[in-house]
Amino acid sequence: MTPLEEQGKAAKLAARSLACAGTGAKNAALNAIAQALRNHTGEILTANSRDLAAAAEGGMSESMQDRLRLTPERIAAMAEGVEQVAALPDPVGAAVSETVRPNGLRISRRRVPLGVIGMIYEARPNVTVDAAALCLKAGNAVILRGGREAFRSNQALTEIMRRAIAATGLDENAVSLVQDTSRDSARELMHLTAYLDVLIPRGGRGLIRAVAASATVPVIRTGEGVCHTYVDDSADLAMACDIAYNAKCSRPSVCNAMECLLVHRGVAGRFLPMVKARLDEKAVELRGDERVQEILGSCVVPAAEEDWDTEYGDYILAVKVVDSLDEAIDFCNAHGTGHSEAIVTDSYARAQRFLNEVDAAAVYVNASTRFTDGGEFGLGAEIGISTQKLHARGPMGLGELTSTKFVVCGNGQVR
Repeated sequence: MTPLEEQGKAAKLAARSLACAGTGAKNAALNAIAQALRNHTGEILTANSRDLAAAAEGGMSESMQDRLRLTPERIAAMAEGVEQVAALPDPVGAAVSETVRPNGLRISRRRVPLGVIGMIYEARPNVTVDAAALCLKAGNAVILRGGREAFRSNQALTEIMRRAIAATGLDENAVSLVQDTSRDSARELMHLTAYLDVLIPRGGRGLIRAVAASATVPVIRTGEGVCHTYVDDSADLAMACDIAYNAKCSRPSVCNAMECLLVHRGVAGRFLPMVKARLDEKAVELRGDERVQEILGSCVVPAAEEDWDTEYGDYILAVKVVDSLDEAIDFCNAHGTGHSEAIVTDSYARAQRFLNEVDAAAVYVNASTRFTDGGEFGLGAEIGISTQKLHARGPMGLGELTSTKFVVCGNGQVR
């Protein structure tokens, strides 16, 4: 049996006991984790500083280093996030529906844990804590496989959480970290069907597509974010500038950041210089089509075909002038990843068409795509943004980390 199989076996046993744990026991473990994160902030920062030094030496981009970086404030926010998960209603055991059949059978559907969840993700140590907290509250064990660039941070966080879980009497194997960060461990995890019930990749398009193409474990695709904002010719252009700036610049490395700006030809001449002036505050590189280049000049990098499908995760923005709402809708559906799409318009009819015809997990009217987040939607913490349609779509909170079972009670009925 390989080390990962041993880990899977231990996680499966932990999941069985965790599924029977009461809400109080799970909340006690979560609150213990939150306090442990605060108590061991120095230990976490030391591990993270080693990861950051290696990342800088290896030439990692600033935006990716921002994903990797932990600070006392970010650790405090992680601890607070765990406490918020503890305060959320426990989905396990909740009745989804209940009915009594003519023959007297009482049939209900109740929420149950998924079982053992595998997570493959990249340079974001906060995912380690978020995933562990959400999985634990929903009664699942989790096997975490972070990227090599964050291994020291993830290892410190996982050991702190395991000790806190054990101290409250639950099985510490409810949370574990894959110690091998090679591609071999990722491939093995993708095929660990004897122990994993579901696999959730979280990261860039390359990672997500590789996992979805190779895994034999069921996969929930999350986080692939080529998001668009379309500025209609009826839009309030000042508001459109604010929305575009926020969607691109507030945190360009995250999956709900805008990667492509579409502008109606009727306002392109006025709007593009306005929005460029705002984006220049963050030195955003614009990659535009011919009409964008005609309006803004040589400062625009000519867009290649692949720019329309690229998730930059950086201060780079693809920009295109479109002739109509129809073209904007078609473009979003052709080049988006089903994550988040926005229209800025004063036309109710056009807004409704955009909402109805654009195929994405979240569709916005006159607001930034940056709101696609479990906390912003009032769902609490999330394990990712699902861009698929089966099981879950959009921010995945506690409810989406459960399945259902039918519970049938009778008094001697036979068929």
